[in-house]
Amino acid sequence: MNRLDRKVCVVTGAASGIGQRIAEVYARAGGRVVVTDLELDAAEATAAGIRAAGGDALAVAMDVTDEAQVVEGIAKAVAHYGQVDVLVSNAGIQIVNKLTDFSYADWKKMLAVHLDGAFLTTRECLRDMEKRKNGGAIIYMGSAHSHTASKLKAPYVTAKHGLLGLARTVAKEAAGYGVRANVICPGFVRTPLVDRQIPEQAKELGISEDEVVRDVMLKDTVDGEFTTVDDVANVALMLAAFETNALTGQSVMVSHGWFMQ
Repeated sequence: MNRLDRKVCVVTGAASGIGQRIAEVYARAGGRVVVTDLELDAAEATAAGIRAAGGDALAVAMDVTDEAQVVEGIAKAVAHYGQVDVLVSNAGIQIVNKLTDFSYADWKKMLAVHLDGAFLTTRECLRDMEKRKNGGAIIYMGSAHSHTASKLKAPYVTAKHGLLGLARTVAKEAAGYGVRANVICPGFVRTPLVDRQIPEQAKELGISEDEVVRDVMLKDTVDGEFTTVDDVANVALMLAAFETNALTGQSVMVSHGWFMQ
C-alpha cells in the first residue's frame, strides 16, 4: 500500500470535490495535510473532518492568484509542520463559452487560476524543497483536455495544456534535489464543477442535458462511466508516494479510456 509516512502535503482547492478527496486519502495514508481554499471556513470544515477521523490537518485560506496570499500560506504550512513534501496544485474553475463570446476578463481569470496559481504555489513549495534537498513531489491537476480539445472551453484547454509544459520544466530543474513533477489528467468527474457545465453546454449546443452527458462527456469512454474522485485521489497518492525520478515529467490519464496515449 502507498504510504506517506508523515509527509507534509499541501492541497489547493481542497474544501470540496477532487481536492477534498485527495486531502482525505493523503491523511488516511499518514500524510500531514495542509487544506487550502479560498474560504477559510470551508477549508477548516475539511480539516476538521480529517482530524475527527484521526488524521492531521491544517486549514489555510489561499487565493492561488494572489501572490501575497500564496507566499503567506506556504509560509504558514512550513511554520506549522517544518517543511513541505508534496504539492497538489488542484484549484480550478470553469467558464464555458464560445471563443467569440469570451470576455477578456474571463479569459484572464481562467488562466490566472489554473496557470498563475500553479506557478505561484510551485515556486513557494520548491523554495522550501530546494533548501532541504530531501526530495518531494509536485502534482498538477490537468485534464484529458491537457491532450485534446472540446468546444466552448478555449481558456480551460489552453491552461491544461500549459500545465504539461510547467511540469516538464519543473521535472528538469528540480531533479537535482529529488523533486518529481507530474500531471494527473482526469476525464469528466461528477463534481459540482462538472454538474454546472451540463446545463450550460445543453444551452450552448441546443441539446438536452442527458445528451450532453451521453453524447459529449462520456461518448468516447470505454464504459460510459464518469471518473470518480476516488479514482483521481488514488493516482494522486501513488504519485506522492513514488520515491524516485523514474516517474517524473509525465501525464497520467484517468479517464475511463476517453483519451488514450
